[in-house]
Amino acid sequence: MASASRAKIEAELRAAAARGEPTPIPLMGWVRICWRILLMLLSLIVLLPLHYLYRALAYGSPFPMYFLRYAAWVSGARVKVIGTPLRRDVFFISNHISWLDILALAGASGTAFVSKAELAEVPVVGWLASLNRTVFVKRENRMGVAAQINSLREALSDNWSVTVFPEGTVTDGQSLLPFKTSMLRVLEPPPAEVLVQPVMIFYGDIAEWIGWVGDESGLNNAKRVLARKGSFPLEIHFLEPFSPEDYHGRKAIAARAREEIESALVNALGKPLRDYEYSVDPVRYQAPEKSFPIE
Repeated sequence: MASASRAKIEAELRAAAARGEPTPIPLMGWVRICWRILLMLLSLIVLLPLHYLYRALAYGSPFPMYFLRYAAWVSGARVKVIGTPLRRDVFFISNHISWLDILALAGASGTAFVSKAELAEVPVVGWLASLNRTVFVKRENRMGVAAQINSLREALSDNWSVTVFPEGTVTDGQSLLPFKTSMLRVLEPPPAEVLVQPVMIFYGDIAEWIGWVGDESGLNNAKRVLARKGSFPLEIHFLEPFSPEDYHGRKAIAARAREEIESALVNALGKPLRDYEYSVDPVRYQAPEKSFPIE
């Protein structure tokens, strides 16, 4: 009975947050927020000097991966990796539910990211993501799409693993939006030996609480998640990789990846996906003289 009551309260608070209303945080919630942030800071004190020392001697420090893995754990996520992530020469394509996705995915694979610029404004989380080479993309960006694609191509040619969230926004864990393919232009033509590996992220029932949807601010979502009592499951399914050379262009690559992710998500949910209930604004990236619709 108590569990049902808590679920009802969380559903009401989540609905209010999606309307843009600030979520009230009780005293113990603030204690959890402060404690979790303190643990992250303490781990930074230990790992950050090791990170810079490593970078002075060699390339490809593992310490951001260690830190982000720990940060996901401190935030309450109990990450379970299903499947085997490729470590290099790989372009991950994933569904997207929360800023926690970045902590968990980076902690599991060391991948770099392309993510929306709003995430950079979330206290602590934006900075954590930047430690792991996240490329923050603005909806209206003077750099333009071409510069972003060049950055991705350089990353892939340098043997990084790179992750994109082609839905262009976060969802509720019960839906899957159409994939936007502009950032997949980096695969036209694909860099030598690079494979595409679809990734399905699954939070189970807690996705309804974790999801950053509607008109909620990033700060409010971070407070809600960090204030929550206890832990929650987060599964990362690394699906079967495929060669982008076997497909004709970014739209075919996106369609194949989306098909694999949708199948895995439906299987995990045990039911069909539902329509996404929140409006999603069209995403357009602007260069100085022209705009590029995200297809």
